[in-house]
Amino acid sequence: MTDQQTEPPLRVGIIPVTPLEQNCTLLWCTKTMRGALCDVGGDLDKVRAVVAKVGVTIEKLLVTHGHMDHCGVTGIYARELGVPIEGPHEDDQFWLDRLQESGRQYNMPAENFVPDRWLKDGDTVTVGEVTLDVIHCPGHTPGHVVFHYPLGHLAIVGDVLFQGSIGRTDFPRGNHQQLIDSITQKLWPLGNDVTFVPGHGPNSTFGRERQTNGFVSDYALS
Repeated sequence: MTDQQTEPPLRVGIIPVTPLEQNCTLLWCTKTMRGALCDVGGDLDKVRAVVAKVGVTIEKLLVTHGHMDHCGVTGIYARELGVPIEGPHEDDQFWLDRLQESGRQYNMPAENFVPDRWLKDGDTVTVGEVTLDVIHCPGHTPGHVVFHYPLGHLAIVGDVLFQGSIGRTDFPRGNHQQLIDSITQKLWPLGNDVTFVPGHGPNSTFGRERQTNGFVSDYALS
């Protein structure tokens, strides 16, 4: 008879939202059942239903960057729940200031907001009793941040990196070389065994992308 497997300190669920199938991530501390949502871009009815089903008490909303599909309804949901917003880095303020305008353009609900806490490189955020490291990874947007959970070998990377691809850099203040540097100098050193949740599409690992990604594999950059 084997011992029952112990519950990990942090659990993660992915909720695809908006017509762009953006990965909204629910993170919760299994000890306290207190959690956070990262990148609430839309489809609040769907998000509410998942939170209720899991039975998590949301204590904050996290944001990787200021694009509408990642945070269009974050301000609305934060006000509804009475919880603070943390992130992104303040270099993305110009994106947050145009959310409502972008929403009208794409016929999606969106509202401008100012986070309760801007994040910078080296900061930490808490989810229940779990601590995540904040890594500033500009390139896709100037204020993009990544959330890293070292104990669980997990990272939430927004639109910095995808399975087989990288973030676009043709938006205002995007920078291709900066994005490559963010990936190779800030993400790769975290370890090949880190599983990452991208802003769109399936999860992967940094090791797999270093082997196979046509944009940032070791071979592609050699």
